[in-house]
Amino acid sequence: MKRILITGGAGFLGSHLCDRFIKEGYHVIAMDNLITGDLKNIEHLFHLKQFEFYHHDVSKFIHVPGELDYILHFASPASPIDYLKIPIQTLKVGSLGIHNCLGLARVKNARVLIASTSEVYGDPNVHPQPEEYWGNVNPVGPRGVYDEAKRFQEAMTMAYHTYHGLETRIIRIFNTYGPRMRLNDGRVLPAFIGQALRGEDLTMFGDGSQTRSFCYVDDLVEGIYRLLLSDYAQPVNIGNPDEITIKEFGEEIIKLTGTSQKLISLPLPTDDPKQRKPDITKARSILGWEPKVSRAEGLKITYDYFKSLSKDDLFRMAHHKEF
Repeated sequence: MKRILITGGAGFLGSHLCDRFIKEGYHVIAMDNLITGDLKNIEHLFHLKQFEFYHHDVSKFIHVPGELDYILHFASPASPIDYLKIPIQTLKVGSLGIHNCLGLARVKNARVLIASTSEVYGDPNVHPQPEEYWGNVNPVGPRGVYDEAKRFQEAMTMAYHTYHGLETRIIRIFNTYGPRMRLNDGRVLPAFIGQALRGEDLTMFGDGSQTRSFCYVDDLVEGIYRLLLSDYAQPVNIGNPDEITIKEFGEEIIKLTGTSQKLISLPLPTDDPKQRKPDITKARSILGWEPKVSRAEGLKITYDYFKSLSKDDLFRMAHHKEF
């Protein structure tokens, strides 16, 4: 049985990856310091012999006994609310954290896949964004703590690949959604759904003309799985190229939820990207991957999930942790 370490394993994406690799017959070790992760996301796995959980901060030295075949580094705050509140921890997990993971991979002779992000492209001057685009990032702006952490993470990973011959993979993740997202994390979709469930007006930034491309989590996980097992070491975009404006997306959520709320405008945050759409040519040609779940289908699954939660769970998700 192959063994895989998933950092950030109690988070939104990390928990779905735990599920997938358990399903594929792996022994899964989830590691999380629970700053933004939630044990409820993985508690259904605790009874399994092939699952372990380590409560640990990857910015500190990592020790995992036994052999490891793969490491997925998904530990990081990933939403504006989080990384603006804990900027130093965000930078540390993208620097010290990746250094520790890569060092562990060398010792264990394991293959590493790191979760990078479309945010490495910043507010792009090229549209859609191919992997060859170097980005337009403000390193000293409020979003720089996240953007530059991920850019450094890519550079460190490629250095280990080039100079130590380590097996590495880099995925650039575009907007992803699905069950287990936190309703209060500041990202567009959970913010809209949370507001709809609470009977509040939906708040968009600016006039809502900025665009995003939303990928359902199962599609993303499939792309990650294929990239990990591929022999391609350069960055690969994984996302849904079906682009939509924030205003149009808010109108879709209002229609889906059947609420009478309206869209209201708030000031545009600093360095907020105006466009976001992946060029997935490489994913199609190298991995044979493209998204399968339509936005209408994915949104219905996601909304039904949130509707099924208890009031206590909704309250817990809607009230942000104090760091």
